[in-house]
Amino acid sequence: MARKYSKASAKKVERAMKKRNAGTLRSGRSGKKVTSRKQAIAIGLSEARSEGKKVPKKASRKTSKKTSRKTSKKTLGRKAGKKKSARKS
Repeated sequence: MARKYSKASAKKVERAMKKRNAGTLRSGRSGKKVTSRKQAIAIGLSEARSEGKKVPKKASRKTSKKTSRKTSKKTLGRKAGKKKSARKS
């Protein structure tokens, strides 16, 4: 069976974990310090992905059936009447 992740991507994750443990791993525009192990792994995989290493695609977010039903009910229940303008005429 083929490897899911390349060795190079594993090195990237390892480097991110070492930086996290040292307290120097920062993320995003704000540059906040990363304390979460999962976040450090995600940063390593993201860097590997941007460099073109063999990394599986990000999992798409799925909404539960319950929430999708709620949103569909909300949209169906709305009236299609005239919109009122903010200013007086």
